[in-house]
Amino acid sequence: MKFTQFALRTVTAGLIFSAAFAQAASITGTINNKTTGKPSAGDTVVLVDVQASMGEVAKATTDAKGQYTLNQPGPGPYLVRATHQGAGYFIGAPQNGAPGDISVYDVAQKVQGVSMEADVLEVEAQNGQLSINERFFIHNNSTPPTTQWSKKSFEIVLPADATITEAQAQRPGGLPTTLKLDPTGAKGHFSYNFPIQPDDGDKDTLFQVSYSVPYASGKYSFKSVVTLPAESFAVLLPKSMTLTPEGGAAFKSVQADPGLQTYLLKNATPGKSIEFSVSGVGAIPRDDQSQQGGQQSGMGQPAAAGGQPGGGIGAPIEAPDPLSKYKWWILGALGLLLIAAAAFLLRKPEGAAVAAAPLASAGATTFATTSTVAQNQTALLSVLKEELFALESDKLSGVISTEEYTEVKGALEIVLMRALKHK
Repeated sequence: MKFTQFALRTVTAGLIFSAAFAQAASITGTINNKTTGKPSAGDTVVLVDVQASMGEVAKATTDAKGQYTLNQPGPGPYLVRATHQGAGYFIGAPQNGAPGDISVYDVAQKVQGVSMEADVLEVEAQNGQLSINERFFIHNNSTPPTTQWSKKSFEIVLPADATITEAQAQRPGGLPTTLKLDPTGAKGHFSYNFPIQPDDGDKDTLFQVSYSVPYASGKYSFKSVVTLPAESFAVLLPKSMTLTPEGGAAFKSVQADPGLQTYLLKNATPGKSIEFSVSGVGAIPRDDQSQQGGQQSGMGQPAAAGGQPGGGIGAPIEAPDPLSKYKWWILGALGLLLIAAAAFLLRKPEGAAVAAAPLASAGATTFATTSTVAQNQTALLSVLKEELFALESDKLSGVISTEEYTEVKGALEIVLMRALKHK
């Protein structure tokens, strides 16, 4: 289940921080090229110090067998980054002699097998402004598996009058990265300079953009366009707002969180305008607001961290839930990890040179303020407490089973105790 995967990723992030108290040791591993099925020779592998603004503290080059050795200079939370054909691949530095094996892929500007599972818009309106948080779930099922990466790895079309407030991207199973979108010419057309790696099991690549448009009249007409064939196009609205399909758009209202409306359109065609209008005002519920008024019909714990919009997406009437594959990404992953991970793991000092192939591409922006151990621990502590609170809410609302609750809570409590011990 997505929630379990998300919680385990949170635990992994916590263990990276708690690894600051581990003993120094050598790290060895093998870089495997999953495109060719062979070890990858000549790749650069570096040890990255999380506490030192992602600075490189050790470097090696893989031999003919794809093997490397890094000398860890001392205790501290580290990441290992392998760079292959310009693309970077990260793992948490292994402890207690565990192997630091990393899988990499060859890179091409365009590969067959890249598709869009869903384009999801969360829309809310307040104070004469319409705020939209749009997420794109992208698959890469290329054969042989190959990373798609160029200055225009993924292109999007926003309303011409949109003002972008934030953009992020996240690799399969990785951490979210704040990016700067590149204009591609026409008004509202932008691209992500970010690698689309092959899927990792059921984990795909996630793109997100937050923007606003003027809303003084209390009504706004969308002419959305997808740039890849999309299995689903969904719009989430507060109950106090209204969506009106236009231009023959075949939206279907599906069961959702009691505080939300969900409209779904299947099989969106690239380049074809998806027309609809929204009216009214309202905010998407957060925290336990969406649970007021009755039992949830789906997984409805919205993300509160960072004030990100969120909300539950339940099963449509007489059909399997078309959004169940990625609902937990919508509800929690970005909201929490952008605060707990990106703000601290992706920092670099003012004026520092950009490391080769960072988590994002050359267009990525990172935070300039240097973080300290105390700040990292305080942030982790806060995040874990919030996650435990959300977990209790999910249990009370019946969103997760008793077995899942016990498993996830036990893992979170272990990390929380470690963080408290070293605070």
